[in-house]
Amino acid sequence: MTSSIFNTIGIIGYSRYPKVIHTYNILYNWLCNQGITVMIEHHTADLLNTQKIPKVIIGDLNEIGNHADLAIVVGGDGNMLRAANILAQHDIKVIGINRGTLGFLTDLDPNSALLDLSDMLSGNFINEKRFLLDVIIDCYNNTIRLGSAMNEVILHTSAVGRMIEFELYIDDNFTFSHRADGLIIATPTGSTAYALSAGGPILSPSVDAIVLVSICPHTLSFRPVVIGSSSVICLKFSKVISELKIGCDNQKPILICSKKNIFIQKSRYYLDLIHPNNYNYFKMLNIKLGWSKKFS
Repeated sequence: MTSSIFNTIGIIGYSRYPKVIHTYNILYNWLCNQGITVMIEHHTADLLNTQKIPKVIIGDLNEIGNHADLAIVVGGDGNMLRAANILAQHDIKVIGINRGTLGFLTDLDPNSALLDLSDMLSGNFINEKRFLLDVIIDCYNNTIRLGSAMNEVILHTSAVGRMIEFELYIDDNFTFSHRADGLIIATPTGSTAYALSAGGPILSPSVDAIVLVSICPHTLSFRPVVIGSSSVICLKFSKVISELKIGCDNQKPILICSKKNIFIQKSRYYLDLIHPNNYNYFKMLNIKLGWSKKFS
């Protein structure tokens, strides 16, 4: 039995694949055998036969955030992003077991996850905080928070190839006017996601910055821009744009009015992410992105 610094641990997952459900079961039984109180997120509980588990504790993400010390997300990066917005609002550490494709955020190998967790439960881990972005709209002199994103905020329309015209301000200073199919505003965490596919740079998680990447810009002179994370970005529209939308990570896009100014800024919430002691960000990039190996 491992001596754990975590008294209560939550298990979170959404996948219905048999191999992932098998991981849920193994993880739950292993944690219980360590004498740890385990909470199962209700979506995950629906995938398990919880009727055969005596006195099982089921809760939503907020309840896990309030009562657990650690949340283990099983699945791909999408699962982590779904949970991140809620868990970031609580004093809870988060780790991911990769059952997806790439696994930039869920970095534990399922084949060695229990061995890694055994060491981490004893307090041997690397801790880092990943910041989120808030989307705020100015509506009748009131500010309304539309959502948060751990990866990126995406400005786009419903129509494919529909160009958007807007002005962008940084800290109230006019920066540029722009015509493009859309705009990606990404955190360092999101710099390896959609922003990377659109030609943006990779930002190390330790870099306290935000990257702006255009989607199919009308002018070839536009290049990705990296700004400090404390900057406030404002988007202004010179004309009404029908079906203008803002997307936060993999959440459902929000239809917005182009008569309003949109602000994107660093959230006061952070995701408290932990990794095993042998975690190396650049080694992970090398593996995930298929970079060349050493010459010798």
